[in-house]
Amino acid sequence: MGLIAPRLDVIKPSPSMAVTARAIEMRAAGIDVISLSAGEPDFPTPPHVVEAAYEAMRRGETRYTAVDGTAALKKAVAGKFRRENGLDYRPSEITVAGGAKQIIYNALLATLAPGDEVIVPAPYWVSYTDIVLLGEGRPVVVPCGEELGFKLTPQALRTAITERTKWLLMNTPSNPTGAVYSHDELAALAAVLLDHPHVHVLTDDIYEHILFDGRAFHTIAGVEPRLKDRTLTVNGVSKAYAMTGWRIGYAGGPEPLIRAMATVQSQSTSNPSSISQAATIAALDGPQDFLAPRALEFQARRDRALEMLRAIPGLTCRTPEGAFYLYPNCSALLGRRRPGGLIVGSDDEFSLYLLDHARVAVVQGSAYGLSPHFRISIATSMDLIEKAVGRIAEAVEALR
Repeated sequence: MGLIAPRLDVIKPSPSMAVTARAIEMRAAGIDVISLSAGEPDFPTPPHVVEAAYEAMRRGETRYTAVDGTAALKKAVAGKFRRENGLDYRPSEITVAGGAKQIIYNALLATLAPGDEVIVPAPYWVSYTDIVLLGEGRPVVVPCGEELGFKLTPQALRTAITERTKWLLMNTPSNPTGAVYSHDELAALAAVLLDHPHVHVLTDDIYEHILFDGRAFHTIAGVEPRLKDRTLTVNGVSKAYAMTGWRIGYAGGPEPLIRAMATVQSQSTSNPSSISQAATIAALDGPQDFLAPRALEFQARRDRALEMLRAIPGLTCRTPEGAFYLYPNCSALLGRRRPGGLIVGSDDEFSLYLLDHARVAVVQGSAYGLSPHFRISIATSMDLIEKAVGRIAEAVEALR
């Protein structure tokens, strides 16, 4: 009998983290690599948030807390949901964990029975399907191509639902495409879900505050209140507040689900960092005036990256509506030869070529369930974006 459990045979390490790790290793070896693979804002954590953490430590708030969050943080989360999303949650309907990923993990582990189905629109964030598999569920991947704006349609949703469907897993704005669902698009999906009361919705809203071109944010329980008791609304402070390392995610949902998620967490990590929780209160309750300027900076980076990518023969790219990623299509480049003669036959091989030849780290589209694409992150400086896309242009020109 081997040491490693068979359940790990069905999952893989996060591809985006693997690419980032390889880029770090290459840099450590003295190789000039530009990484456009990590979904991590390059802005600093706001000073008032850092100060709140410092003050919490000075007050001695360095001990265990309630398993799924302090009462003070749950109050701040409830205030955020009420203020920004029109959602009214009691403290018993709120949970806090070590990142939005842990929230999703807790929810799926707490609810899936073997064979339960989870509808996952593709492209999807790399961890969604693997967490479903760890929970012994079955991901039902629904391709949502460029011609659909990378969005799930009501008809596709209706077709995917079966008697075994437990969850629909949504993400808006989307990682990796930047697609944003409008109020009317969410209302149309909600109309389908109202016909299927056994289906629950997990909506990952982590990029809520990173929107472009004057778009408004909507979340499905706010659009259709009749779905609120069947929806887990997931969010966190990592992206908007540049707090990736602080590891705080939160969610609002029906009380029985929240209790079950707390049970899972109590037997895994217990409470999230007490210091990070204090900092998150400051983030949610404190000044929000820096959010819009940061979104505008991401928009400027998006515009410049789009301009440069679209000037490269063989690449096309749909305009992202939010988040901080672009998802270019490289289908016209497949079948060409690298210098040295190797054929580029897939987006995996094209992404590897960019790392080897251009010294630019991107993530292959196959990791997100929809090829042939690749994802680049614009959560870095304009200078590095221009330099990296310039290298990509040179690498594409070298293909024959």
